[in-house]
Amino acid sequence: MLTKEQVLEALRDVKDPEINRSLVELNMIRDIRIDGETVSLTVVLTITGCPLKAKIEQDVIDALKQLGAKEVRLQFGAMTDEERAALSAQLRGGQTPAAPAGQAPLLNPILAKDSHTTFIAITSGKGGVGKSTVTVNLAVSLARMGKRVGIIDADIYGFSVPDMMNIEQRPTVIGETILPVEQFGVKVMSMGFFVEDNSPVIWRGPMLGKMLRNFFTEVHWGDDLDYLLLDLPPGTGDMALDVHTMIPQSKEIIVTTPHPTASFVAARAGAMAKRTGHEILGVVENMAWYEAKDGSKEYVFGKGGGAKLAEVLSTELLAQIPLGQPDNHPAEPDYSPSVYRADSPIGKLYLDMAKRVAEKCEAAIGQ
Repeated sequence: MLTKEQVLEALRDVKDPEINRSLVELNMIRDIRIDGETVSLTVVLTITGCPLKAKIEQDVIDALKQLGAKEVRLQFGAMTDEERAALSAQLRGGQTPAAPAGQAPLLNPILAKDSHTTFIAITSGKGGVGKSTVTVNLAVSLARMGKRVGIIDADIYGFSVPDMMNIEQRPTVIGETILPVEQFGVKVMSMGFFVEDNSPVIWRGPMLGKMLRNFFTEVHWGDDLDYLLLDLPPGTGDMALDVHTMIPQSKEIIVTTPHPTASFVAARAGAMAKRTGHEILGVVENMAWYEAKDGSKEYVFGKGGGAKLAEVLSTELLAQIPLGQPDNHPAEPDYSPSVYRADSPIGKLYLDMAKRVAEKCEAAIGQ
């Protein structure tokens, strides 16, 4: 006959998908009752209406049936305000990294000096060059390689990552802690999650910096991210300055098109990175060409802008990405308007770029 101890042991490997910790460790398994080969129990969710309730239910049932239960009866409850507050404090625990002068303390250990997370800021000199497209596809490609990846959509005025990745779910909030939304194996946080009906954000500079700090101090990224990508606004404004101040160890990728003017303007973003001591991983030339049906290449925006920018910044040209639309259909379960399939020609280019980025970052860590 099954015992409560066996049930708890079997459920130790079942994790809350958002927090990535055992349901048993989080005290979410309650009221275990065993009647022969039937196991009844209550799963106490972090919030009422947890968006991943169905997955948790299926994982619990699978684990108990593998243990030998013939029937599993589940009831669901929700944590009390006190339990959520305690969990929030637990998730936000750990040593507090020192904050830059004049700024509030940064509570999340992801910013601690001993953090193993590599920060990569994706930036450009001007808008419209496909910076966000590069960000989401690089992040997804790194995840496809088995890396643990997150994205901060730091383009507060021009947030687009949730739409580009077809994210409809809102983040779960536990007390004062926000859990990022996961899509394609990538954890995502964006201002877009907190704006109704695509309303404009009308803020001045200090508010932008506060929101960016909140994305670190109030979001539970966990302590296991390999890479956290920041999709920055174009140019060298307040948000870029805040990133340089808050994350001095951040590396950067500069995105441009082949057009000489785009390349010229992007050089300013690269110059800013150099002046603040940030390593430039390389340049991505987006919209490099358009491939016609007969296989010929048409250079819609000219040639050479990416290579020239890389030369000016004394770095390498990481990739040349052609114009193209992902071959996805809205009816497909993994549909996204901007993420390329892994086996598509452009998807393979992004995967090659991700391998090169990981190679450079991991070589730096090994030094």
